[in-house]
Amino acid sequence: MQAIWTQLSDTLFLDIPLTRWIIAGGMLFVTVVARTVVLSSFHTISQKLASRTKTKLDDVLLNAAERPAGLLVYVIGILLAVHLLNPPAETFPLVAIADSAGRILSIMVAIWFLWRLIEGLSAYFSARAKETESAMDDQLVPFIAKTMKIFLVLTGLLVVAQNMGYSISGLLASLGIGGIAIAMAAKDTIANVFGSIMILVDRPFTVGDWIKTSEFEGVVEEIGFRSTKIRTFEKTLVNVPNSSLANMVIDNIDARSVRRIKMRIGLTYDTTPTQMNAAITGIEKILLNHPGVDQSYKLVKFDEFEDSSLSIFLYYFSASKVWDEYLQVRQEVNLQIMALLESLELGFAFPTRTLHIEKESA
Repeated sequence: MQAIWTQLSDTLFLDIPLTRWIIAGGMLFVTVVARTVVLSSFHTISQKLASRTKTKLDDVLLNAAERPAGLLVYVIGILLAVHLLNPPAETFPLVAIADSAGRILSIMVAIWFLWRLIEGLSAYFSARAKETESAMDDQLVPFIAKTMKIFLVLTGLLVVAQNMGYSISGLLASLGIGGIAIAMAAKDTIANVFGSIMILVDRPFTVGDWIKTSEFEGVVEEIGFRSTKIRTFEKTLVNVPNSSLANMVIDNIDARSVRRIKMRIGLTYDTTPTQMNAAITGIEKILLNHPGVDQSYKLVKFDEFEDSSLSIFLYYFSASKVWDEYLQVRQEVNLQIMALLESLELGFAFPTRTLHIEKESA
């Protein structure tokens, strides 16, 4: 056996003894087995240990690390196999190339793991955010996830460039000079990004809210990095830069809990005080007994003698802020008021003018 091994050691292939080829091949085989063992271990830990814990964060961590760990085993195994093969540096500097490639691949594996971790945490916290009453976290979680991914990619590119032999200090200096030029050219974009941050922090509105400004009115469909999409009631889509939107006076219609109803009823001048009192009392009872009327505040007052009518002022709120339900309440109250005035034999006034003609004496 020793003689065979000695013979193999003396036999060269590409200036490398056959024994090194055999050992390197064995290392590759061990690498494949080790990867299978690592992946099986991840499955076992995930099923038997992580699934028993109350939190899902360990499941997110294991899921994010599973595939990058398998790839990292391949990188380490191939690197060890190259070192065991150890070809002559003067013939083919494979070890130096493998070391450099191994470092870069290890960095890329780490970036891949962090990317998967960010995605997993984003999905986890997005699901948690849907369980809360606040809508801010529903928008803030994707925003933070996108920001972290951008930062991760930029950092990864710089680290990879440094390991490839580029001067990071010179690159950063170049980026600084170029960054000033880019910042000057993209100042509006940067302003929009900060505007989106202010919108998410101050929360003047959230996705799905009906908002109104001096320039447009509609429902918020999406809050992006650069602009916010508003669906108008004409079904058109308005893209408003966040920097402009952050400086606008915004009336959030959906922020109210009830909807106001303000109106006047004009009765004819032949209405008697007794009839007027009966009309006011009857309208108050209608508002009191209607389930769709908010009972916290309401007014029914005979307040003005107008040119053509005796005016009754109505001021109340519908209990629902939904547009259709609000209109239904208003309609039902109006029909009951009409029936009440008809039962009291009162008529609605309309603009009239009385002309007096005076005869001159002979």
